[in-house]
Amino acid sequence: MRTHLILSEELLAEIDALVGKRRRSRFVEEAARDKLKRERLLKALRETAGILSAEDYPEWATRESVAAWVHESRERD
Repeated sequence: MRTHLILSEELLAEIDALVGKRRRSRFVEEAARDKLKRERLLKALRETAGILSAEDYPEWATRESVAAWVHESRERD
């Protein structure tokens, strides 16, 4: 699909210097996909922040207790 984007001259010049004029579209598409992936991840992190309470998981209260929990889990496996 074709679309029209407005980019600053400086940005366009940097893109062209890096990938060349004939690869602009692919570069912009990959950059947009990467940005969308990061934004979806940040959204998921915001939506799930705090769902695990310290009261429900006391073994995760300190770095030391987490390390002990991981060690014990690995020992069982």
